Amino acid sequence: MRDLKKHMRGQAVILIRDGLPAHKSRKMKQYLESQRSWLQVETLPGYSPDLNPVEDLWSNIKGQELANRCVAGLGEAEDSVCSGMDRVRQAMLPFSFLHHAGLF
Repeated sequence: MRDLKKHMRGQAVILIRDGLPAHKSRKMKQYLESQRSWLQVETLPGYSPDLNPVEDLWSNIKGQELANRCVAGLGEAEDSVCSGMDRVRQAMLPFSFLHHAGLF
């Protein structure tokens, strides 16, 4: 989150999170509360992959770069995922993922 704040240089950010229990811890709640000047938090309803744009991203990468792939190690898997994210970014697909989730 610190890197994100530094990268955004004071711009407002909306964080969309799922219901992972770690996101609901007392420590996380306190931290998020202290960041309200630049960070707005929205929580997805329970089990709602259709509303989570990240699910579309992973589905797309799993169907392309990771399809039928047996990697030798985590480094090779990371390279494939990074390659997929670059492809998605260049194709402007994130906007379609946001549109599909009703966020754009």
